[in-house]
Amino acid sequence: MTPGRVTVVLEPAALAGGLARALERAGLRVGPDRTARYARALRLVPPSDPRRLHSVAQATLCSSPAEVALLDRVLTDVLVGLAGFPDVAGHRGDPTAPPVPAPAPQDRAPPERSAGSVDPEAVGVAPDADLSEVSINGRRELALPAASSAERLSTTSFAELSDDETAALAALVRTLPLTPPLRRRRRTVTRPRGRSVDLRATLAAARATGGDPADLKFRRPRQRARRVVVLLDVSASMQPYTRAYMQFLYAAVNGIAAEAFVMATRITRLTRALRDPEPDRALTRAGAAAPDWSSGTLLADGVGGFLDAWGRRGMARGAVVVVISDGWERRDPSLLGEQMARLHRLAHRVVWVNPRKSAPGYRPLVGGMAAALPHCDVFLSGHSLTALTDLADAITGRRSDHAIAAGRQL
Repeated sequence: MTPGRVTVVLEPAALAGGLARALERAGLRVGPDRTARYARALRLVPPSDPRRLHSVAQATLCSSPAEVALLDRVLTDVLVGLAGFPDVAGHRGDPTAPPVPAPAPQDRAPPERSAGSVDPEAVGVAPDADLSEVSINGRRELALPAASSAERLSTTSFAELSDDETAALAALVRTLPLTPPLRRRRRTVTRPRGRSVDLRATLAAARATGGDPADLKFRRPRQRARRVVVLLDVSASMQPYTRAYMQFLYAAVNGIAAEAFVMATRITRLTRALRDPEPDRALTRAGAAAPDWSSGTLLADGVGGFLDAWGRRGMARGAVVVVISDGWERRDPSLLGEQMARLHRLAHRVVWVNPRKSAPGYRPLVGGMAAALPHCDVFLSGHSLTALTDLADAITGRRSDHAIAAGRQL
């Protein structure tokens, strides 16, 4: 440790999501892409002091001097008002400036906040959070503990979260590293290395060497991202999880251009409704677009309706299809098995997410789940924010064959 060093201990995803929410409240739209980039940067450059925290945020969240000024105000309001940290804006130009000592707990008064100021709870820390102060040989170190609320949001099942916690979960869901897998295209592109020589590019380059093809050019197939399709069951049995999964649908549509559908007694496409920069407005439009919200469960009709109207025409061909449902089916389960077999023949990968899989002793014995599972490549729970990272890996294809096989056997 160095004299006057301030160590901030915060979970990167929680800090990135909380700061992004604080900036949005202050008027700066950072978006899920910048927030995810900030979370990845925090893992590479841990925020050991406020100046480093500010530098990483400026490099990943800001694109103009005006946004930097707003970021200064937000960080200063949160950190100084919360814990007596030095002003990141005032000390940014003087790295040798000594830290401002934290006031005694009995003398610390709540700071006055101007219009548009940021609530410290926006970064997931309680306003009365304590700082542990340790003095070793005259050196002081302040440690800001990670907020227990952020840890609860990450590990608790969606069904057990309150309405306020579910609303706070939205910013964290948008930081998930969603990346669609790539597929080869028939067209090729010139590359320095490859299997087949590009004769036209090689001969063109040989003009500079007097006709001697000293620099061989090659061609490799182009690559493009596979389409990702999400089918969310919004029937009554899935109601405890629907709000959280709608946040995931919003992040997928606006982050990786996924196609979003909800199904209960029918299938409804929500891609256009969710493609909106304002989350609350998008979710309100999506809720109004589905008339069968929290009704019965006809999964076979939902999957079959998607295949007949969109999937067979090309939306499901070579795509990663994610089905989020507990597997309850009111009709003959064999009908769902037939539709899932059709879907599996068209799709590149079928991922089934059942939030009830996390229950102790769970076995896929429900008729619909037992009929659909043989036609799924990956079977996950996805019941919490931490479990959703497994879903992100399954979409990208980072899960190993052993993990996929183990999921199908459960």
